Amino acid sequence: MTTIPKRYLVTSALPYANGLKHIGHLAGAYIPADIYVRYLKAQKRDVVYVCGSDEHGTAIPIQATKEGTTAQAIIDKYHPIMEQNFRDLGIEFDIYHRTSSPLHHETAQEFFTALNSKGDLEIKESEQYFDEEANAFLADRYIKGTCPNCGFESAYGDQCEKCGKSLSPDELINPVSTLSGKTPVKKKTKHWYLPLDKHEAFLREWILTEHAGDWRANVLGQCKSWIDGGLQPRAVTRDLDWGVKVPLPDADGKVLYVWFDAPIGYISATKQWALDNGKDWKPYWEDQDTKLVHFVGKDNIVFHCIIFPVMLKLHGNILPANVPANEFMNLEGEKMSTSRNWKLEMQDYIDDFVNKENGGTQMADALRYYLTQIAPETKDSEFTWKGFQDANNSELVSIFGNFINRSMVLMHKLCKGKVPKLHEEALGELDRNVIGEIRAVKEKVELLLEQFKFREALFEVINLARTGNQYMQKKEPWIVAKQTGEDGQPVAEAQASIDNTLHICLQLCANLGILVNPFLPFTAKKICHMLKVVDKMLEWENAGSLKLLSVGYSLRPPELLFRKIEDAEISYQVDKLHAAAEQVKNQQTEINMEENTKTETAPVKPEIVFDDFAKIDLRVGKIVAAEKVEKADKLLKLSVDLGFETRTIVSGIAMHFKPEEIVGRQVTVVVNLAPRKMRGIESNGMILLAEDASGKLHFIHPEETINPGAGVS
Repeated sequence: MTTIPKRYLVTSALPYANGLKHIGHLAGAYIPADIYVRYLKAQKRDVVYVCGSDEHGTAIPIQATKEGTTAQAIIDKYHPIMEQNFRDLGIEFDIYHRTSSPLHHETAQEFFTALNSKGDLEIKESEQYFDEEANAFLADRYIKGTCPNCGFESAYGDQCEKCGKSLSPDELINPVSTLSGKTPVKKKTKHWYLPLDKHEAFLREWILTEHAGDWRANVLGQCKSWIDGGLQPRAVTRDLDWGVKVPLPDADGKVLYVWFDAPIGYISATKQWALDNGKDWKPYWEDQDTKLVHFVGKDNIVFHCIIFPVMLKLHGNILPANVPANEFMNLEGEKMSTSRNWKLEMQDYIDDFVNKENGGTQMADALRYYLTQIAPETKDSEFTWKGFQDANNSELVSIFGNFINRSMVLMHKLCKGKVPKLHEEALGELDRNVIGEIRAVKEKVELLLEQFKFREALFEVINLARTGNQYMQKKEPWIVAKQTGEDGQPVAEAQASIDNTLHICLQLCANLGILVNPFLPFTAKKICHMLKVVDKMLEWENAGSLKLLSVGYSLRPPELLFRKIEDAEISYQVDKLHAAAEQVKNQQTEINMEENTKTETAPVKPEIVFDDFAKIDLRVGKIVAAEKVEKADKLLKLSVDLGFETRTIVSGIAMHFKPEEIVGRQVTVVVNLAPRKMRGIESNGMILLAEDASGKLHFIHPEETINPGAGVS
């Protein structure tokens, strides 16, 4: 038998307060956590669910620059919006905190000081990119360049938004500062590092051995990949003016790196909750009888399974018992993207469905249902508007809502609006089978929720409603009611059958309220209202009982739990999605055209002397072979005959020329350029091309065919 912990501390990843959040975020870290917490609370377990806005890091000042305001104004704008969005969709935190709070700054600084004073951090001096015009060191998000993996020309210093590869600024090709647009220089700076490499043995044992049987395979797989690849020291400070100040006299202009301070936000949020409720926060982070569970998306696995656990271990805190991370959720066949406007924000859904006259909490639960049904628990999944409509209309309306409504309508029609008695002597095999299923489903759902298998657990709940519909259809109480005597009333045997059918159905309705409560909390409360019972009935210990409603108890008239979603609503949403993405695409096209126009009138580069030019060795070459570089949309691998040898040159021209079209072409080549690896291929030279105002590339070559290797002067 599994030992039940004394208490639980559940967290959801802190969302950046730099803009509205989409349903991919909701499905990844918030709905699963809310389901789990509601289940634990229904079990009367001691649980605290913490979250809050992540208000530091470069994302905040970058957004402030875009909106022409301050970082403080940005977080003050988005924090309350996100908090309200979560509330509108039924996410019930015990506290939704802020990392900009004085308590968090104090907690994060104390944490850093404790590790630093024990020698758990290392100080290193390194060269980092510096913008001389802006007079500032450049954090990774303040640097753009060409992705070495796919050739995308606007990759950030931490990640390429096109191919998704994690990067470092040093990997970018032709990096530029986003502050000034100028090429940055390298400048020495000092930072504090967390030496993850010293903790590889601990992590390997703790993750890959101790948790091999209970953590999700996708989580274990990503952790193993990181550990097997060799962990490196990771900076915990950075040169910025926005964030938690490093509490040391020789650290002016430095703040705690956001990945270091953000997870400490779980601790500061717990402290604030304890202050607000007269509790002691320490047992939730220091007592080994506390079960710590982090709910995150897959992009946060490394932080919550490798980095934060090392921090917690060094600081003397408990370690997470599980990190049930979800994969990504796509939208209508494509990856969700804020930059491309291919997304469904929580606020948009709330405005279009929840806050509408025919919306309300039923539509909040409809979204929770579909996102749970397609949750990316083990692999990426996809939200489609047609799928959402089908899930609502075919399952919530036609199965779950239909069963509750039929039971209530027939109870009022055939039993005078009161709960009928159960005639035990008249119970048949079909009746007993349904009673047995009601009692059995509780254990099924409970086991699945304890294992974080929320999709399967929800299926069992809906399947119980399906069983109820099938039972009622087979019993046909409306037909049995026609078996009347001379007084026009159903004969005794018929009345017993009607009573038993509707008694079992009504008790099943009450059980469905308990079982569905973690998933669809607004629906559960509405069921309680119709059954005229208090919310206390929703406590988990009541599930499986056939005595939830007293015989003779009058119930309220039925109300529809869900409404059908019409085709026109879905068409509107699909059109809206495509229109928003097309608008961004058109805006980007205009920007590109402006940039091309600027290229036409670009000023002459700084003057050089002849000796500088004389260092460049230009030769005529002939392309003898060409092929695309695997998984790189812009790169071609060329074999170029230079007369004295044939060289491999990687060139970013795949978007302009097909390989078969350029074989045999003469080109001008810089032959004394230092070799450079691109996608694992060593490139030995550079092809010279010209770009016109439209962005089209043209080869620079001699007018007449000459022998490869001829010099260009």
